[in-house]
Amino acid sequence: MVGSVIWVGRSSIEIQLDVIQSPKEESDVSHSVALAANFIFVARDSKTGKAAAVNRLSPETEREKFLFEEAEARSKLRKKKRVDRRKLENGEVNQLEALLAEGRIFCDMPALADRDSILLRDTRLENALICQPQQRNIHGRIFGGFLMHRAFELAFSTAYVFAGLVPCFLEVDQVDFLRPVDVGDFLRLTSCVLYTELENPDQPLINVEVVAHVTRPEIRSSDVSNTFYFTFSVRPEAKATKNGFKIRNVVPATEEEARRILERMDAEMPQQNQ
Repeated sequence: MVGSVIWVGRSSIEIQLDVIQSPKEESDVSHSVALAANFIFVARDSKTGKAAAVNRLSPETEREKFLFEEAEARSKLRKKKRVDRRKLENGEVNQLEALLAEGRIFCDMPALADRDSILLRDTRLENALICQPQQRNIHGRIFGGFLMHRAFELAFSTAYVFAGLVPCFLEVDQVDFLRPVDVGDFLRLTSCVLYTELENPDQPLINVEVVAHVTRPEIRSSDVSNTFYFTFSVRPEAKATKNGFKIRNVVPATEEEARRILERMDAEMPQQNQ
């Protein structure tokens, strides 16, 4: 496992982690990357809680410069999305309308709705738990890996129920840690299939969203602590065992759902173009 800082901003740090795996039968063969992940951390002042400046990074080799430039481009894209999040261009308005058109049929004339589609809200699953002391990290908060594990289990179950076959996990698209989770917190995890990609019939893609809420009934509050995005597919050999197998298209019933779908699609486009 190899990790390094590949980019820094004023207070942000991006770290790339590669899991290196060499073939067992040929130990002298050059190592290959089995898994790659990028983590973004933000430095905070321990007293004020505000952003703290971090040391500059000076890439030297060609690879270091390449990774730095890629990370810089991702940072600019994130900033642009934050600025433009509430500004819809004409094309995006048209996309919203197109997504909502079929959803309105489901809501207003369900008997005439496309049988190859399903409402986003009908793909939802949910579970809940009380966070225990054995799940905390060295800082006394609930370990992020535990949250990811529980989110993955729910996402896998969501894809399983949706597809009707055991799904094949492809990737973790994005994980956001928006606020800490403490011991004793009542944590609710809700999931849904955001959208599917059916262009490649041999490998249809199922994009699943999981949102974690820290819920406090005594003060009537529920805050989002984490969001997780996973991509699954179904293996061709599994599909062959089920005649007439077909992944359904997911459509939103509300504008809020349509916006979430578009935001996720937009976030995926730069990764697919790399």
